[in-house]
Amino acid sequence: MAARVHSPADPPTHPPTHPPTNQPTDPPTDRQARAARQKPARRAPRRHPVGLALAGGGFLGAAYELGALAALAEGVEGLNLTELDSYVGVSAGAFIAAGLANGQNAHQMVRMFIDDTDSALDPASILRPARQLLRKALVAVPLTAGQALMALAATGTRGLRASTWDALERIARSMPPGVLDARPIEQTLERLFQADHRTNDFRELRGRLRIVATDIDTGQPVAFGSPGRDHVPISRAVIASCALPGVFRPVRIDGRFFVDGALNKTLHASVALNDGVRLLFCVNPLVPFSGGALTRPGTIAQAGLPVILSQSMRTVIRSRMTTGLEKYGSTHPDASLVVLEPRGDDTALFFTRIFTVSSRRRVCEQAYQHTRLDLLARFDPLNRVLAPHGMRLNRRVLEDPSLTLVEPPGRRRPAGTALRAATDRLGLALDDLDRALRLARARH
Repeated sequence: MAARVHSPADPPTHPPTHPPTNQPTDPPTDRQARAARQKPARRAPRRHPVGLALAGGGFLGAAYELGALAALAEGVEGLNLTELDSYVGVSAGAFIAAGLANGQNAHQMVRMFIDDTDSALDPASILRPARQLLRKALVAVPLTAGQALMALAATGTRGLRASTWDALERIARSMPPGVLDARPIEQTLERLFQADHRTNDFRELRGRLRIVATDIDTGQPVAFGSPGRDHVPISRAVIASCALPGVFRPVRIDGRFFVDGALNKTLHASVALNDGVRLLFCVNPLVPFSGGALTRPGTIAQAGLPVILSQSMRTVIRSRMTTGLEKYGSTHPDASLVVLEPRGDDTALFFTRIFTVSSRRRVCEQAYQHTRLDLLARFDPLNRVLAPHGMRLNRRVLEDPSLTLVEPPGRRRPAGTALRAATDRLGLALDDLDRALRLARARH
């Protein structure tokens, strides 16, 4: 894992780490209901605003980001990731950014993601086929095949090759716009964001939350949560930002159609920097695999199409992010950026399957421990960047060998009776208390 630091006082020699608001009014009953929930007052801006930008990476990338953020939250004194001035989320990072802006810390989200016995964030339970779209595509197959045969008959054998390609093109056009249904994910997010004093409304958050998606008809990025776009439910904005083309159908919002926000940029850090953020923490979970000189030639090339596509996507994303970070050094010279990424030889992150809890546990824990080591390795330069913002790294916390992120597997029991559920909640509360005490001892 590499943390890149860019500070105006210490410029790096490598890539730096660096329509008007006519908002719709709510019905009186909705407005009264929100008032009854005692909406928190918007946080007074800091002298030097602090923000967080999170890239995408699917469920595996989310596991990495949660582990890295948990280590960052523990290791940096004066940093509270749930009380920042600005959050920017893209794709999978959009969900995590929305959770943090809603007051859920990284440790709590790790628990929802891998530890809860009734976890709502299990990919196997919320990723479902888009049956209606697939059925519609299958119905169109006979018509498409008939048209292809008619075209072939009209041209004869002399046009066989052209007719074959024409048939393939017709078949491609009849394919569904997505193979997975985003509705279960949206429903899950709605429930999570509306529970326990959270909100699904950008306007009720204390800090600024921007979720970036791409308008598929124009190719332009759109930041939901910004003025004029803040009436969109957070859950809807998140699934729009996560709508990977070909996997999910484009998401309709206000008559426009949106897909994955990573199509334009990896981090969209400029959204936070343009809002005046002076210290920006960035997390990018996608880097190309590079095992170094010991890697056998053909490791990727002979691993199959999914691995080749993954390596290609990671290479493009990483290269594009490096270019963007270099540009921010000149466009925002007063800002400091700290970037956390996995190491290129992290085989656990690159080759892990997302559908097993044990895999997600391993990625979270490895990201947590590697980030702690990385923060230690860059202790002095990071402290120079953090000091003007009233923050500093705590060496004793980062060196404490007793700290881990996830529990040993098998400790949690299957959900059952109400008494068992209550007992598990009590156990979680005691775990949180024990962790807080260990961190307090390490800090003093």
